[in-house]
Amino acid sequence: MSMTLPPSPAPAAAPRRWRDLALLGGLMALVVAGLIGLAAATGWAETRAQLLRLGPVQVAALLGFSLVNYLMRGLRWHLFARRIGLPPGLVRDMRHFLGGFLMSATPGRVGELVRIRWIRRETGVPLDRSAPLFLVDRAADLVAMALILAGALALSASGIAGALPLAGLALGTAVVATRPRLLAGLVTLAYRALGCCPRLFVRARGMARALRHFSHSGTLAAAVGLGVVGWMAEGVAFYMLLIWLGADIALSTATAIFVFATLAGGLTGAPGGLGGAEAAMIALLTLEGLPPETSIAATAVIRVTTLWFAIGLGAMVFPIAERMSKRTRHAMENR
Repeated sequence: MSMTLPPSPAPAAAPRRWRDLALLGGLMALVVAGLIGLAAATGWAETRAQLLRLGPVQVAALLGFSLVNYLMRGLRWHLFARRIGLPPGLVRDMRHFLGGFLMSATPGRVGELVRIRWIRRETGVPLDRSAPLFLVDRAADLVAMALILAGALALSASGIAGALPLAGLALGTAVVATRPRLLAGLVTLAYRALGCCPRLFVRARGMARALRHFSHSGTLAAAVGLGVVGWMAEGVAFYMLLIWLGADIALSTATAIFVFATLAGGLTGAPGGLGGAEAAMIALLTLEGLPPETSIAATAVIRVTTLWFAIGLGAMVFPIAERMSKRTRHAMENR
């Protein structure tokens, strides 16, 4: 008598991924609805006229500046990967970095930890050693953006309420995240306060200590430098976009608005800072005297050519990274 085997359960990651994408879709729908509402309030004709100022060359330039940002930060990821002892592999590291952009769709961007899974599959490096790479990469972004924001504010004739405290918060968070002893001490204090999950806190303390691999001053200086070049490229793109839309604004002011809105959006924990970044950007541009139709058009375009361009790249590279990591793991297991 033949026996029918029950179907294999679907991987747990698949439902989570669909939930994350559904959440992203819902947030994006709210953002789009808000932008449409604002455009309707100011006049569809005016907003549409502003968008029509841009041609293929301008859009290609904006995407090019974003690509500079991603390549600089990808090189930084490669630099950090070498510090934890991964074998040479620039193409592999860039594949991991770009593929992880698809997981920007997750709350707090925690889904980008998929890069750590790919590292383990392809190199065998354990989680405790590779996970700090993700933390120090985020910290390097915070330092670079805080430095750009502080410098832009110093050069700008306009001020942004709360910008300096936000820059200080970003720098402070980055300092804590890159100091092994300090972070390990905070983990210990948290364990003593909560008194639970000892195994989890032991692992977290071990990961904190692993940050020593990145404490070399030359490594940190190079990482921050790459981050500054990358994020400054997107600030310049935002400035050029505003000029093309007819705005009279300084480079320092445009850069400060872009970086501040990006950091403020990240504080919301929403995927890609959706909602918060757009609201901050539109409000600050309007305070600078730009007409609402220009503020809305500029915000919509820059978010498409930065956040959504990154997610699009991630969608193209993610399947390749997943397939390559599985193939490498199988090859290692069959040796």
